[in-house]
Amino acid sequence: MTLHIVLVEPEIPANTGNIARTCAATGVHLHLVRPLGFRTDDATLKRAGLDYWYAVNIEYHDSFAEVEEKYSGSRFFFASTKAEKRYSDFEYKDGDFFVFGKETKGLPVELLQANSDTAIRMPMTDKVRSLNLSNSAAIIVFEALRQLDFPDMK
Repeated sequence: MTLHIVLVEPEIPANTGNIARTCAATGVHLHLVRPLGFRTDDATLKRAGLDYWYAVNIEYHDSFAEVEEKYSGSRFFFASTKAEKRYSDFEYKDGDFFVFGKETKGLPVELLQANSDTAIRMPMTDKVRSLNLSNSAAIIVFEALRQLDFPDMK
């Protein structure tokens, strides 16, 4: 069983480190799309991932188009506060990709428009603009894992 988290141009090392730790704990593959807003030897990134980096299956890509091309037969879900459909409205399956944009801007509008049928959001009050990136990734990936009955997990 393999799920994937794709971070498109992440900016905050602690968020990426937290997501990497979630990936290590769940067996989810992590894809980082350049440019990154930090160096991968950043102490904050390493600290957030603690001692779990060895357990993270991680790939680096020069563009999101490269990810799409390499995994052309896969389903991609695009997380955004601008999406119409809730993340819980979908039935996820093995091999799905969950794509998140940079913390300050999210995913490009053109990408969301081109993929509106698989753009997903988390319901929330109008008191905040969005949830933290690492929290959002964890919520969505754990919903997918729940639907798949937490394969290969205790």
